Amino acid sequence: MLLVLFLLLFLSVPPLFLADPAPNLATDPFLSGALNHSYNIDCGGTANFTSTFGRPWLSDRFYSGGSAGMIAEPHRFAQPQERTLRFFPPSSSGKKSCYSVPVLPGRYYIRTFTIYDNYDSKLRSPSYDVSIEGTLVFTYRSPWPEQASKSGAYSDLIAPVVDSIADICFYSIATDPPVIASLELAPVHPLAYDAATTGTDMILVNYGRLTSGANLFGPGFTNDTDQFARVWQTDSDFRSSNIKVKALSAGGHQIMGSNQQPNFFPTRLYETAVTTVNAKDALEYQMPIDTRLSYMVWFHFAEIDVSVTSAGQRVFDIVIGGNNVTQIDIFKEVGGFTAFKWFHIMENLTDPILKVQLVPVVGQPILCGLENYGMVPLDTATVPAQVAAMRALKESLKIPARMGWNGDPCAPGTWDAWEGVTCQRNPKGSGLVVTHLDLASQGLKGFISDQIGFLTNLVSLNLSYNSLGGNLPWGLGHDSLVMLDLSSNKFIGDIPDSLGSNNLQTALLNNNELGGQVPEKLYSIGVHGGIIDLSGNKGLCGVPTLPACPVFWNKKGLNTTGKIALAASCAFIIFAALLVAFVIYVKRRENDYDFDFPQDFNFSSAIAAKRNRYQRAKSFMQLEMETQSSNGLHSNDTGI
Repeated sequence: MLLVLFLLLFLSVPPLFLADPAPNLATDPFLSGALNHSYNIDCGGTANFTSTFGRPWLSDRFYSGGSAGMIAEPHRFAQPQERTLRFFPPSSSGKKSCYSVPVLPGRYYIRTFTIYDNYDSKLRSPSYDVSIEGTLVFTYRSPWPEQASKSGAYSDLIAPVVDSIADICFYSIATDPPVIASLELAPVHPLAYDAATTGTDMILVNYGRLTSGANLFGPGFTNDTDQFARVWQTDSDFRSSNIKVKALSAGGHQIMGSNQQPNFFPTRLYETAVTTVNAKDALEYQMPIDTRLSYMVWFHFAEIDVSVTSAGQRVFDIVIGGNNVTQIDIFKEVGGFTAFKWFHIMENLTDPILKVQLVPVVGQPILCGLENYGMVPLDTATVPAQVAAMRALKESLKIPARMGWNGDPCAPGTWDAWEGVTCQRNPKGSGLVVTHLDLASQGLKGFISDQIGFLTNLVSLNLSYNSLGGNLPWGLGHDSLVMLDLSSNKFIGDIPDSLGSNNLQTALLNNNELGGQVPEKLYSIGVHGGIIDLSGNKGLCGVPTLPACPVFWNKKGLNTTGKIALAASCAFIIFAALLVAFVIYVKRRENDYDFDFPQDFNFSSAIAAKRNRYQRAKSFMQLEMETQSSNGLHSNDTGI
């Protein structure tokens, strides 16, 4: 799609410039937080180091696989990060390999350095594609231009990262191993380059970032600063050689209006400029493009000629692709020694060379810098929840590196999805969804993550003839599932009741270690003309062709029936015990009334009982005395 090989060859480093003062971080929350997520990665490098210009570089990290290598002639390169590389053989790393860099969500300036230099002694540069966040951005095809192959090429872009991982991925063409020598990421203000109008769902690919009247400058190559880590090429390679120009300088005058948010264009850019020698000549630039894209062209001006002191002294037209798009009078817009920026979007181009002209109206045209960005819309990506689910499955199933499960499972759409994965557009919303997983006979030894429940569009799942174990997750039972083959593994435990949707037509669970009652809904698949195989699971029971389940027990202990019976038995025993205790209590109360009064009997009743005993005793004595009197006995108290 895109072949971007801007050759920034730094065999001779330009003179050093003093750094501009950095903006106050406290004035922009974006800067104070995002600067912690800048990375300069020496691909293939084994140690951290600090470059000549104070730029910290990290040893190689965040890669999915591949091997480290060294270019054939490292002595030709002054920068250590340009001497080493990482390559990704598809035989061991899969067709798709990635750097997955942890960052905060936002927009990032991403730059790569790519070189071949016969590192593998095969004298053949590789063919491969490069994607950023699931969107194809660069295409390399063998053979590369000789200068790019031997001296390398820097390519850069500005891209959004919607999650916490920036995926820079490489896709092998045929059996060629992709290569990369260095990778740099730096945060960019979310509103930079008119994102408020054009939207943030766009990648801006650099088709030329030029400084006029100066040598190349930027972080890592000079002491000049750029808040976004941009590097600015000299415009001489793109300016028409038929037009005589002269360079202008600010001569020490302070430039106002530069280095401001959201674009933070460096002050250094506006301190030099070019203009034509002949007042009638136009400044002309020619830049190669891909006609399938739209382009955002930025112009940078500052009136740094002390002879221009009023509006109307320098006026010129901007002509892009033969179309006169605007007229510029810098002094009228901002006055002297002040940065002025203007951009224009070009669409429906047919010429592979974009011609930009500054045509004089009054005086000679002047230009400080020029940027041209190809506008690449983000490709449709996999639904985020399913990306997370697939990454979880990658870990739980222990997917081998050779299968290339890296980056977005389904994007870019021009690449094959992950090996064994089939995707389609989400029928109920935006994004791509996973519909088929065919991982039979891959030597997998893990388990099925519960996250598979988020693959709500899964139609077919084939994990047969592996060594997977553990329990079957509840989330396998989505209504979308039509075919399930988990045969010849080591799964254990019960079959979840969720497994048996109305759409499921094939369920092959044979030759595992499953046990317990087979859900009736699952078994009914075979009754209604589907295919079901449960053989080779000694613990399964409860349906025809399988043993009857024990009344109260299964392999895990008491089954549901057993638990109910146990609970009922316990309840009956408790009830019976209470009933017996009640009967005994009643009997004891009856016995107490027959023989004696209890100690706590009513006090008045006790007094009455005593009085009755006394009356009986008195009557007895009177009867005895009467008897004695009748026998002739006299009482002792008779009078003398």
